[in-house]
Amino acid sequence: MRRRLLTACTVVAAVATVGSLYFSEIAGYPPCELCWYQRVFMYPLVLVLGVAAVEDRAEIWTTALALSGLGLVTAAYHVGIQTTGSSGVTCSVGAGCGAVYWQGVGVLTIPRLSLLAFALVTAGIVAVAVLERRS
Repeated sequence: MRRRLLTACTVVAAVATVGSLYFSEIAGYPPCELCWYQRVFMYPLVLVLGVAAVEDRAEIWTTALALSGLGLVTAAYHVGIQTTGSSGVTCSVGAGCGAVYWQGVGVLTIPRLSLLAFALVTAGIVAVAVLERRS
């Protein structure tokens, strides 16, 4: 069960990584400063969780939880800025943090996708930690 959870978390992190690269490199949407921070937290999760899944190393949850937790907080802050239309927040890199470049299903935006990915990964890692503590 732990290995499946680690694999699922790896897949979510990999899809989020590929998605962020698609939005910036193919679609041409400039990433804002908060997007870069979220990338810093998400990209290593692919490797950390991938190795943990292959080697069935559940004790990696502490490292993964630190990365996903910080990413979750950053993504939630970014969604908050975008939702409130906080024009007082400016980014020095790329575009403004409140800008909406893409919308899917009417409610999904790039920061909301990031928040969803971090929430899924964090929930999976917490489940791995619970299973690890029980065994």
